[in-house]
Amino acid sequence: MERGRISVAYRITEACVKCGACYYECPFGAISEGEEQYVIDPEKCTECGACVENIYCPAWAIATE
Repeated sequence: MERGRISVAYRITEACVKCGACYYECPFGAISEGEEQYVIDPEKCTECGACVENIYCPAWAIATE
């Protein structure tokens, strides 16, 4: 942790096309729609990998840190 921020293993990059595929695949509700792209809430993310394991993202916008 750094200055109150929590880091997670995954992040959604600028390649996000806001299709919502990742949103529906997260079993913990950690992904939500942001202004420019979908975002992962580090408070809710358990790093289960559901968002990347089955490659639901058509833009390959979910990256590992």
